[in-house]
Amino acid sequence: MGAVTNNWLFWSLVSAFFAGLTAILAKVGVEGINSNLATAIRTSVVLLCAWFIVAISRTPVSLSTISRRTWIFLILSGMATAFS
Repeated sequence: MGAVTNNWLFWSLVSAFFAGLTAILAKVGVEGINSNLATAIRTSVVLLCAWFIVAISRTPVSLSTISRRTWIFLILSGMATAFS
């Protein structure tokens, strides 16, 4: 159990570090441009990175196996993220 706890702790610290870094870089990145454009650019980068992670993961991916209910909640979650 110790290895699992340590692994969880490591990834939570890495996540917190990058969340803080995101806030700092975003503040600097929006200087001189429209904040909506800055958000669109950042989101495009996140989208590319997410698909890259899916592509290199060793888990088989089949979008057709995702249920309608799951699609709805993922879309609603994405919209909530966008509006936040």
